[in-house]
Amino acid sequence: MNIRRAVVIVIAAYIAAQMLSDIASLKIGVVFGLAVDMGTFLYPITFTLRDMAHKVIGKRNTQVLIISAAGINIYMAAYLMWVASVPSDPSWGLGDEFAAILAPVWRIVLASIVAEVVSELVDTEIYDWFVTRVTTRCQWLRVLVSNSVSIPIDNLIFSVGAFGWTLPWDVVWQIFLFNLLVKYGMTLVSLPMIYLVKDPTN
Repeated sequence: MNIRRAVVIVIAAYIAAQMLSDIASLKIGVVFGLAVDMGTFLYPITFTLRDMAHKVIGKRNTQVLIISAAGINIYMAAYLMWVASVPSDPSWGLGDEFAAILAPVWRIVLASIVAEVVSELVDTEIYDWFVTRVTTRCQWLRVLVSNSVSIPIDNLIFSVGAFGWTLPWDVVWQIFLFNLLVKYGMTLVSLPMIYLVKDPTN
């Protein structure tokens, strides 16, 4: 894939996945009898997309991307909150429903964004360490190693930050456990994606 095109696609996909997973996280569903925030099924792909971005734009630019995505998510939450607060036209009649679904729960939003920033910056450091200190070969392994460190960090910050002391701790544990299993599963599925982009230095 052309490097410039790859950069555009990877950055767009990364930010889109961040935004969509943050919106979906506002719903707590029950899957296989376990409580889970519904952003869990999309968010894990951002770790591999971050690794792809690292490969094509480097460490420093990837760090800028992570912080920029966090800023975009904060703006999105604030904008949705404002939209939900604007009185609805009487002929539309779905103002309460819109507010109930898309008005942000700030504790969940902030926990999600903090978890994303901390875990993705850690992922960046582990990925960079692997490439510079271990080997530039076995690209799938660099993704697996970096994700294996960053995913539990993300999961712990989000589960406790968003739901600790508000939901029963057994539910928080269910969310943590299910998220962990899904995120590791998505990591394994998404490993080959790292080969879709080329290192511009090679």
